[in-house]
Amino acid sequence: MSIPVRPGASRPAARPGTPDPLAPLLELPGVREAADGARAAVDRLLGHRVLRRESAGVSTESALRGARASAALAGVDVPLAELRAGSVEDPVVQGALRVSAALGSMVETWPKAPGQVLARLHVLAAADLADRADLGRPAPHAGQRLSGLFALSTGATTAPAVLVAGLVHGEIAALAPFGVADGVVARAAARLTGITRGLDPKACSVPEVGFAEFGREAYEQALAGYAAGTSEGVAAWLVHCCRATEHGALEGLAICESLLRG
Repeated sequence: MSIPVRPGASRPAARPGTPDPLAPLLELPGVREAADGARAAVDRLLGHRVLRRESAGVSTESALRGARASAALAGVDVPLAELRAGSVEDPVVQGALRVSAALGSMVETWPKAPGQVLARLHVLAAADLADRADLGRPAPHAGQRLSGLFALSTGATTAPAVLVAGLVHGEIAALAPFGVADGVVARAAARLTGITRGLDPKACSVPEVGFAEFGREAYEQALAGYAAGTSEGVAAWLVHCCRATEHGALEGLAICESLLRG
C-alpha cells in the first residue's frame, strides 16, 4: 500500500470535494484499532470527576511528569522527587521543564503560526545546550520538510488527532531540524497538536510517560521505522504513539486519583 504521508512529503489541507490525504492512514495495519483505544482512554480520563474542579492542578502535574519523561527519552532520567525539590540543574532537564511550563501560552498560536511556536520551543529546550545564534533556527536542509509539517499541523483532516500528533512528532524527531534538543521539541509539538485538535484539550494526560515506560530503545526503533518511510514503519510508529497516548491517559488518571485522595 502506498503511504499518503511519508517523511519529507508535502501534506495539503483537506478541502471540500477533495480526498483527505491522511484518511488512508486508518487503513494501515493496527492503526485504526490503536487510535480508537487511545481516544477511549483519554475520554475516560476527561470524564474523571476531579477535572470538574481541579483540572488546572492535574494539568500542572501532567506537565511536570511529562518534562521528566521527555528528558529521560533524551537520555537524562532523574527522580520526580528531585524535580519537585528543584535540585536538578542538568540542562536537558531544565530545557524540558521550561518547554512544559510554556505550552499553555502556545496553544492559541500553534494552529496559526506553527513555525513561530517551533522556534520558541527550541529556544526554551536548548537555551543551555546550543549557541545563542543557533537557537530557534532550523538548518537549511529542513525547510521543505518543515513546510510540509506546517501544512499538516494547520490543515483540515478527518484523521484522529492522535494520528496527526504522531505524524508531527515523527516528522520533527526524524528530521532533527535544529540538531540539538529536537526530541524534546518534537514531543512538545505533538502534545500541542493533541491539545489543539481536541484529543486532550485540558492537557491532563501524559503521553511522554507512555513513551518512557515502553523504553528509550523501543521509542528509537519505532522512530527509525517511521523515518524509513515504509508502510510498515509508519504503521508501527503510529501504533506506538497511540499506545503511548493510552498509557499516558492512565498516568493522568493516577494524577486525578492522587488529588482525590488529597
